[in-house]
Amino acid sequence: MSAPDKRMNILLLGFVSFLNDISSEIIQPILPLFIAQLGGGSMAVGLIGGVSDGLPSILKLLSGCCSDRLGRRKPLVVAGYALSAAGKIFLPFSSAWQHVFLLKTVERSGKGVRSAPRDAMISESADEKNKGRGFGLHRAMDSAGAVVGSLLAYLLWQGGYSYSSILMLAGILSIVALIPFIKVKESFSGSECSIRLNLSALSPELKAFLFIACLFALGNFSYMFFILRAQAHFSGSMAVAAPILLYLLFNLVYALLAMPAGIWSDRVGRRRVLFLGYSLFALTAIGFASISSLWGLIVLFALYGLVYALVDGSERAYISDLCPAGLRGSSLGIYYGLVGVASIISSLLAGALWSLWGAEASFLYGAAAAALAAGGMMVMMRRER
Repeated sequence: MSAPDKRMNILLLGFVSFLNDISSEIIQPILPLFIAQLGGGSMAVGLIGGVSDGLPSILKLLSGCCSDRLGRRKPLVVAGYALSAAGKIFLPFSSAWQHVFLLKTVERSGKGVRSAPRDAMISESADEKNKGRGFGLHRAMDSAGAVVGSLLAYLLWQGGYSYSSILMLAGILSIVALIPFIKVKESFSGSECSIRLNLSALSPELKAFLFIACLFALGNFSYMFFILRAQAHFSGSMAVAAPILLYLLFNLVYALLAMPAGIWSDRVGRRRVLFLGYSLFALTAIGFASISSLWGLIVLFALYGLVYALVDGSERAYISDLCPAGLRGSSLGIYYGLVGVASIISSLLAGALWSLWGAEASFLYGAAAAALAAGGMMVMMRRER
């Protein structure tokens, strides 16, 4: 594949994510409110947030290995986005929170199928010295779609549309997001991979980082808890409008800083960027545990967006740095699978702590796990020196 084709691949995959995230982020800020309307409490939010984000990550392990063994990436990426669209289009017809649980799991399973081979495509379409830039550009376009989607969710709610109508529009947009794949070219032309990758085959440095990433995932529970925490400080119509606007702020900060953070990680090293991101999340979670003002919520949602800008793309780029090219999809799949299991545990624990001892306990737990992950990155940096 020529250099212009590689650059175009990254742009097209970013555009697909832009359109898909408009669709997804129309749903995200109203989903916990929709669950509450259907009778679901904090345990339901924890179950839906944990399983819908965590269980599909196991599919990322399978799809990453499968793309290496098949010697092709694109078919799995397209299939994943199509499966997500199918889950979204039926979400508006939910009449109980259990329906949301099932359809959200289907929708996120699509992400499980597509993410590892898609990230491998991005890595293979970027120069060796500019992987952080490539992942940062993709994350920036992805989160720009999140900003647009969050804004649309707010405008539609203010326009008097029901939850079901808003969700239906999101489903239609997810189908439109499939169109750019017509021009996306296959990035992997290697022969079928016959190697069966397992944890024992990974380098010691990669295994150490996977452990640290799982520690962070154990504290990085579902975003829905942050929205519910914000909602508790408002009443009337502002109980819906304010959390949506705060979520919009989170996505705006994430979109603006994702690419600069990726470029910065190319220059100063992934470990330093990840250490900062994990540490900042611990401080942000402590802030959410003690927040009592609107201005405090504004600052904390902005910091939450900065955390994702620092961590999300850098973790994936670092995994790509630490594995051989022919096993990149498999290594990313293992990363997603392990982090996904940790995410299930994280959100279920957060929901249980919230029910038993209140919101403060959930966020203090998240801060403790993130602090341990930051300590792990510090150890890795010292070993490097």
